[in-house]
Amino acid sequence: MKKSSVLTEDWSAVVIGFFIIIVTVFGLRLAAPTFKWADAAGLLSGVLSAENFLKILILFLFVYGMAIAGAVLMGKLVKGIARSLPVVYLITILASVAGGYEGIKTLNLETVIFCLFLGLLIRNLVKLPEWFYQSLSSEFFVKIGLVLLGISVIFSDILKAGSLGLIQSLLVVLSVWYFSFWLCKKMKVDEELSMMLSSAVSICGVSAAIATSGAIKGDSKKLSLVVSLVLITAVPMMIFMPWIAHQLGLSEEVTGAWLGGTIDTTGAVVASGTLVGETALKISTIVKFSQNVLLGIAAFAISIYWSYTKKDISEQEKPTLKIIWERFPKFVLGFILVSVIFSFFVSSEVTEAVKPQLKSIQGFWFALAFTCIGLETNFKDLFGSHNRKPLLAFLGAQTFNIFITLVIAYLLFRNV
Repeated sequence: MKKSSVLTEDWSAVVIGFFIIIVTVFGLRLAAPTFKWADAAGLLSGVLSAENFLKILILFLFVYGMAIAGAVLMGKLVKGIARSLPVVYLITILASVAGGYEGIKTLNLETVIFCLFLGLLIRNLVKLPEWFYQSLSSEFFVKIGLVLLGISVIFSDILKAGSLGLIQSLLVVLSVWYFSFWLCKKMKVDEELSMMLSSAVSICGVSAAIATSGAIKGDSKKLSLVVSLVLITAVPMMIFMPWIAHQLGLSEEVTGAWLGGTIDTTGAVVASGTLVGETALKISTIVKFSQNVLLGIAAFAISIYWSYTKKDISEQEKPTLKIIWERFPKFVLGFILVSVIFSFFVSSEVTEAVKPQLKSIQGFWFALAFTCIGLETNFKDLFGSHNRKPLLAFLGAQTFNIFITLVIAYLLFRNV
């Protein structure tokens, strides 16, 4: 039986993120484990040394405590995450060791890629109990990491990139949503599924699909299909779009805007931005947040349309202005608040002292999140004749999204 929740997932991520920042500012120092190695001798003396094992253990205890605290705040059963997180952590450590090999680093493959691939392999080749998959928390881990990312983003960057990002988001969301809905209609995908699919492609992936499903009282099986499509297509986009941007000679600013406006999941945006560089990571995150801001408004508009066009909906289910606030991603507020605090109220000396540790912890939350994303993604969910039309419609809409967002990002961010 689920416990009563104290906070939502978004607010819980903000609380955990701020707690990590506060204890770090007031003196907690976690030595980051090393995963870099060039040969067997380096592996044994560095990564597999007793000293490094101790660092890995201490980091685990810290992350484990934060995850358990998050589960308590959200009213989730602690037992599930208490049993699954050690496995997720072990997979992430193995992926980190693989990603730390210098021969791999020359291919510009970041650790998060190995976390994702190892999770995918285990999910699709190994049979694990259902409770394990149900206890995974990829979105929660990403949100904690994004709150911590605020320390690296100066508030002036948010104001500059955020205004352009909001303009881009409006253009992209409107054009991609209507194209996707038109394509679904042409392919005879039912209207309920078309709504969820169009919102997922155009706004912010899983969150948009869930918000739309809630606004129209959508079918859970249809929602599950859209979520699977989002997660699976995010993987190749996350890997290949940075490479394509490099081949096209795009600046980090344009690349970040393209990634943030195109890739559907916030975690995948972060990972792909990381593959390009720090500037691309900042811009992609800010642009994605600008797009997330539109989520509540979009859910509100969709619920109005659905309520007033479907005769079977009762008056008690008519939408209210509260939907905007309910659908708004609260962790964005945490990210902005951290940026404001470290931009204006914390001395540069303190910021420079705590930034390396917080950046290391932030990166590890992202790594854990991508291990979870891999473990959550089941390729079998997509292969069935009844899913063929939605799959083709989603791919068609996503292709349109890639090209139109690239054009808009280039026009807006080429001189940033």
